[in-house]
Amino acid sequence: MKALRALDRRSATRRRQPADARVIHQIASWCLSYPDDDVLARVDLMRAALDERNEYAAAQRMRITVDHLAAGDPGDLRREYIDLFDLSKRHTLYLSYWTDGDTRRRGTSLGEFKQAYRDSGFLVDLHGELPDHLPIVLEFSARADPQRGVEILEKHRAALELIKFSLLERESPYAATLDAVCRTLPSPSPPDRESAMAMSRPVPTETVGLEPYDPRLLPLDPT
Repeated sequence: MKALRALDRRSATRRRQPADARVIHQIASWCLSYPDDDVLARVDLMRAALDERNEYAAAQRMRITVDHLAAGDPGDLRREYIDLFDLSKRHTLYLSYWTDGDTRRRGTSLGEFKQAYRDSGFLVDLHGELPDHLPIVLEFSARADPQRGVEILEKHRAALELIKFSLLERESPYAATLDAVCRTLPSPSPPDRESAMAMSRPVPTETVGLEPYDPRLLPLDPT
């Protein structure tokens, strides 16, 4: 709790985001990370932080995901996470996939994420992930540069909304965290999936010449 309170004190010197967005983004980063022992050990911390912000709709929504993590069997939670986020393009958390697909230009987009992290002056721990992984972007927004973090999230708003609607179709408790993140952003959410699709451009499907790239660039469909 001390860490989150310290985060609140530092954020007071910056422009305050709706619903204490820096705290919301940090908890969302944990909720959307692979539920290993470290993440599950933070459930009580997440609950306490959300309780302090219970008047905010974003905090109320995210409580759904946190309660799911608290109640679930660790093995079941990990299998569910892999099924949702690693084996399906409809829910992939790699944001550049939604704008660039499996194409060569995706490398340029990944470089832009890395450049934003370097420009912040903070050492960003990628936790072994690609720089466009949504939990990394959320942690960057929470801990390093909230203004730039919100700009990146807003730039990829269509992706966030499409992931959210796909998770809602699956009746997944993770949809609540995507909804909470969207509520912290300056523009309003679209009312339905069709409106979210209208915000985005079609995902390119080029696959030629991608073999040298990191295999995480290519989310798998379940077999």
